[in-house]
Amino acid sequence: MARVILFNKPHGVICQFTSEHEHQSLKEFISIPGFYPAGRLDTDSEGLVLLTDDGNVQNKISHPKFKLPKTYWVQVEGRFDEYALDKIRQGVQLRDFKTQPAQADLMDEPQNLWKRVPAIRYRKNIPTSWISLVLKEGKNRQVRRMTAAVGFPTLRLVRYAIGGYTLQGIAPGEWRMFDRFRWSHADFEHFSRYLADSKIAE
Repeated sequence: MARVILFNKPHGVICQFTSEHEHQSLKEFISIPGFYPAGRLDTDSEGLVLLTDDGNVQNKISHPKFKLPKTYWVQVEGRFDEYALDKIRQGVQLRDFKTQPAQADLMDEPQNLWKRVPAIRYRKNIPTSWISLVLKEGKNRQVRRMTAAVGFPTLRLVRYAIGGYTLQGIAPGEWRMFDRFRWSHADFEHFSRYLADSKIAE
């Protein structure tokens, strides 16, 4: 039976078990053998990373044609407005591709959110905003590129949820294990349709 680890990755930690330069790696936090990350999270981002000891589950989580919805809490420089939200909801044209429509909403600063180490750099007299983004794709540094494209550089990026899994109750650098991988009903239906379509295509 597949096991899944929910890890709250701190800022500055790389999503691999091999150390690299001055950065800490997953091995400094997770010593159980046989687990591998299902997907990545940038070194300068924080939050939820899923690891599993089952290759099939790893594929289901990170398969390029089936992306579990991922929820991000994003602090940006400036006062994020409805115009920028609408652009993200409709899809943003980046240099090399156009993003898929995403769920985007303004939010208050998350309660009880830990302090980032190192702290973000604020610019005097320039306000910041928090937004919640839900994406079903995950190209390289996509969230940061999206907010920059609509005029609001990302200052802090926290991945709060992947599918039905969240960071709730997990402090930075800590992890929690589940003895089986669980789908939300919507995730399961989506993946089942994808498998059925693939068989028809064959």
